[in-house]
Amino acid sequence: MDQVVYRVSTAYRKSHSVDIRDNTGYYVDGNTVRVAPAQWEEEQTRKRQVSSKTRKNRTKAMSMSRGFVVFLSAMSIMAMFMCVSYVQLKTEITRQTKRIASLQTDLNDLKSDNDALENSYEASVDLTQVYEIATEKLGMHYPNEEQIVSYNADGSGYVRQYRDVPGDK
Repeated sequence: MDQVVYRVSTAYRKSHSVDIRDNTGYYVDGNTVRVAPAQWEEEQTRKRQVSSKTRKNRTKAMSMSRGFVVFLSAMSIMAMFMCVSYVQLKTEITRQTKRIASLQTDLNDLKSDNDALENSYEASVDLTQVYEIATEKLGMHYPNEEQIVSYNADGSGYVRQYRDVPGDK
């Protein structure tokens, strides 16, 4: 009990305080007040003593009812479910995006191949040779004005002939 403890307070008294004892065995509270150890302990005990009503209120405030615990549990489970669902949807969107990109790449490759084949086909056909074969070997010629029949297309991409064209022999 040779230790000297002073309780020193500054402008920050509530948050910063230090207990120090002086050589007399008294506690110093603040800058000037000296309190005997017995008085100090009694004062501290008095401060710690709480009425039973206050104790019950504190206990009640610190405890949670069964309904509140069930509610918190349900909300926690729902939040976890929503998080898992969000991650699954995000994963699905990412997967679909990658699949779309892959299909677009395949489509572009097919278009390039199709254009290359069409160009090679057009390059392989000699139109002057086709004209010569049609006119000389098959006896074909361009139609004259009397042989041309006009029709109105009604939006379809082809013509279906159900009967003979008038004037055709």
